[in-house]
Amino acid sequence: MRHPFEAVQVAEDVYWVGAVDWEIREFHGYMTGRGTTYNAYVVLADRPTLIDTVKAPFRREFLSRVASVVDPSSIEVIVSNHSEMDHSGLLPETIELMKPDVVYASKMGQKALQGHFHGRVAVEPVGSGDTVSLGNMELQFLETRMVHWPDSMFSYLPDRRVLFSQDGFGMHYASCERFDDQLDWSTLKYEAEKYFANILMPFAPQIARVLEQVREMGIEPDIVAPDHGPLWRERFGEIFALYERWCEQKPSMKAVVIYDTMWKSTSMMARALADGLRAGGACARLLPLAASDRSEIATETLDAGAFLAGVSTMNNQMFPTMADGLTYIRGLRPKNLIGAAFGSFGWSGEGAKQVNDVLESMGVELVSEPLAVQYVPTDDDLLRCRELGVAVAKELTKRVG
Repeated sequence: MRHPFEAVQVAEDVYWVGAVDWEIREFHGYMTGRGTTYNAYVVLADRPTLIDTVKAPFRREFLSRVASVVDPSSIEVIVSNHSEMDHSGLLPETIELMKPDVVYASKMGQKALQGHFHGRVAVEPVGSGDTVSLGNMELQFLETRMVHWPDSMFSYLPDRRVLFSQDGFGMHYASCERFDDQLDWSTLKYEAEKYFANILMPFAPQIARVLEQVREMGIEPDIVAPDHGPLWRERFGEIFALYERWCEQKPSMKAVVIYDTMWKSTSMMARALADGLRAGGACARLLPLAASDRSEIATETLDAGAFLAGVSTMNNQMFPTMADGLTYIRGLRPKNLIGAAFGSFGWSGEGAKQVNDVLESMGVELVSEPLAVQYVPTDDDLLRCRELGVAVAKELTKRVG
């Protein structure tokens, strides 16, 4: 029987049966300019097994791919590695259709699925170190809490050396190609970094512990199969090393400068500050909020050593775009940053002080008091901005060595 959407073989007896979303451009508040995929997998063991489902609107594509390799009614085991709705949205309907013998999830996954579906899904919980027999193969489980939900779990198929890593090692990237070696490495690295910065950064300490657990368990996969983006079969060692580095968030000589401006006064200050950063040996990344998506700011901040924010004052408050940007970045909890606030104002100057308070609440080590200028900055004002940039660069040099 022919099928409009077909599965893609991942390894012997393992198939990708997911869906490609070419249209999505925003996901949880950050820009997904290259779309995404919702990955699910079938293992053709003695007990045929489904790993995860897909986002509900992609029902036909998903079921067609499953049916291209196995009769859906023959699936005996379903594993839910992550209960977020882009992976579990079709779970109740899939269970009703396939009638598996058992559905496995982590202990927290059981609780989350109950919260989502209110009794429609019966789950048997598994924990780290548990194994399940699939007849001629077995699955091993590792709870990976906060990568990136409390319920997150890895499933490992040692007989085929395939690690199903849910959102870990994933990215939002739609393509016809399923594997990393079929795609441009620089693009993959950027999208993986962007994904880590915007989704996983707040949980870096927990992720570092998971990476250690993977090593301790002796998991050495040939294929790493995440729930978003391409599968890793050539460069997993490189992405694993990048995850270790991103978890550390070691400061670099890069300074991220975000700002918004009403009549270009704050913009002039940002440019003078950037010139001082350059003169002091730092690399400045200026991100005007009117033209920069918040996800771009997060990505640049991941490996930065300094974070500076400049703002106009409007109605006795920081400019609204700055409030939005700082709220988003504060929630990601970046570490090991120095910084400062600056800005311009007309008849009241609360904006820069408010930004300063937010930076302080984020744990940014402030290099100076807020630098605020009334109306259009003079040459002396701009020199002060340049000197602030030089001072930040000097402090970065001490830290980075």
